[in-house]
Amino acid sequence: MNANLLFLLNVLSTWYMVGLIWMVQIVHYKMFDRVGEDVFAKYATDHARLITPIVAIPMLIEIATAVGLLMTRPTGLSLTWAAVGLVLLLIIWISTAALQVPAHGKLASGFQTDVHNTLVATNWIRTVAWSIRGVLVGWALWTLLPSSG
Repeated sequence: MNANLLFLLNVLSTWYMVGLIWMVQIVHYKMFDRVGEDVFAKYATDHARLITPIVAIPMLIEIATAVGLLMTRPTGLSLTWAAVGLVLLLIIWISTAALQVPAHGKLASGFQTDVHNTLVATNWIRTVAWSIRGVLVGWALWTLLPSSG
């Protein structure tokens, strides 16, 4: 695949996820405790089903393009840049699999304050890592843009 197209898809998917993770962290997860215990299990199950394609498709694009950028990059982007970006994604994916997915699984049986608090607290790992990735790809985009002067 063309290195510039890989980079563009990586930038777009990363910034999509940056916006999404901040909305989830600051708004969505914070409001789980307001749903009501009598309907929370259904809410949590529906949440998992409905959010999966919204999250999974861009995450898969992001990781596929990040791996691709290890092999081919636009001129001016280093292998170190690509490797750091991939390490951040690995942190995000490991956190998702080890912490957030199990928490959502537990919440599917009903609201539990301790699990909810753990979900909100551990989701900061992904929020910070995606934010750093956003800065990383934003910096790379800035350095690749032609000078206007």
